[in-house]
Amino acid sequence: MADKTRAEEHRRLGSLAVRSKRDGDAHVVELIGELDLDGASAVEAELLAADASDATSIVVDLRGLEFIDSTGLRLMVMASERSENGRFTLLRGSAQVQRVFEITDLADRLPFVDAQ
Repeated sequence: MADKTRAEEHRRLGSLAVRSKRDGDAHVVELIGELDLDGASAVEAELLAADASDATSIVVDLRGLEFIDSTGLRLMVMASERSENGRFTLLRGSAQVQRVFEITDLADRLPFVDAQ
């Protein structure tokens, strides 16, 4: 039986891998590859599940993401709007991914942090 505090799920979806794990009070959703329309439903389901959990923080790790389109941007905006009291955080991605957030004027409106 899996340890509930370190439960991990990994799904491969075309060009996107979604790795979700609970680490103490934090729920971390790691995105690897390309986030576009093909993988959006799985990412949305994972974000909704994290939001419905008792995790005090939800962290979306964009460091492994190589591409994000408007569908992915919408998912991040919706997740941020759903979160309460700073519960939702995005770990900055590569320069090319961050550039998409910058040119759409979302870099200053979403809760980005640098990885430690």
